[in-house]
Amino acid sequence: MFDFLKTRRALLLTFLLLAEALFYLAYPKQEIVLLSQPLKALPAQLGSWSMASESAIEPEVQDVLKADDTLNRIYVHPVSGASASLFIAFFKTQTTGVAPHSPKVCLPGSGWEASRSSFIDLQVPGRAEPIRVNHSMIVKGEERSVVLYWYQTHNNVIADEYRAKVNTVFDSVRYHRSDTSIVRIVVPERAGLDADFEARSLASDSFEAIRALLPK
Repeated sequence: MFDFLKTRRALLLTFLLLAEALFYLAYPKQEIVLLSQPLKALPAQLGSWSMASESAIEPEVQDVLKADDTLNRIYVHPVSGASASLFIAFFKTQTTGVAPHSPKVCLPGSGWEASRSSFIDLQVPGRAEPIRVNHSMIVKGEERSVVLYWYQTHNNVIADEYRAKVNTVFDSVRYHRSDTSIVRIVVPERAGLDADFEARSLASDSFEAIRALLPK
């Protein structure tokens, strides 16, 4: 009757639920972790990429997201002509139950479907080891886009949602803090453009500037 509880997925979910319960019950609900500067201080020029536009998050989206700060910009590359969406949401604490929403949940709600998803390693400035990020191809009708996203804390870059949850528990135990952010890059495909290469390029060019804004 309870054989399903022996599966790897069920065990993982059980562990996460227990870990979250420990997190919410055992540690202080008051955390003071602030950005050194608001996210809008991110430079308009990121490597070869230039900001083309910036827009606020819609109130109805923010009501669901409940992020403490957000950034929503379009960057363009002058040589390739590529256009890329850069979205960042920062959460100063997760002790109230507020946490980043996975793009795997949000994008389907906008009509997009993931055709494939995997993890890739990216070499970025300022780090000897590459960072691991989530890499997806999404489709809506005839439109296709490459999506890169990752969760970034004061000491970690995490691609996987489950690992991000576990890391929150460990940070709460060790540092008494649960601040985190999610970074998402979307590059639409078009003829003559390597959207995958362009998404990786913006991720590399923006990483250090984003890291400089986040709490240490």
